Amino acid sequence: MRATVPEPQPGDLIEIFRPLYRHWAIYVGDGYVIHLAPPSEIAGAGVASVMSALTDKAIVKKDRLCDVAGRDLYRVNNKHDGKYPPLPANKIVQQAEELVGQEVLYKLTSDNCEHFVNKLRYGVSRCDQHLLEN
Repeated sequence: MRATVPEPQPGDLIEIFRPLYRHWAIYVGDGYVIHLAPPSEIAGAGVASVMSALTDKAIVKKDRLCDVAGRDLYRVNNKHDGKYPPLPANKIVQQAEELVGQEVLYKLTSDNCEHFVNKLRYGVSRCDQHLLEN
């Protein structure tokens, strides 16, 4: 699906609206994003894969935004810019690029894709999705 205005700029956070949750990525330019790819983000994964990702590993991947979003809507959402100063775009992109291909710990509630992108943009690991917390 097409992004709504504004067009993504390097270092922007991209929020992708999945049916049961939000997936997050960092825009790095030329149509590419860097994101965590847990089992639930592997092409063809079903809802059961979301639950299998409660405690697992994820791979840091660089993919085309259109491929990551697929048919889901997405938008630029730098929602914490008013609270935390973003790092310089070139530093965000450089740090993200250095992580591509690495396997990292992934927990849906404490080390997920939203924590990952916020750490890159702001230096603060933060997530506002509280789907499974008691």
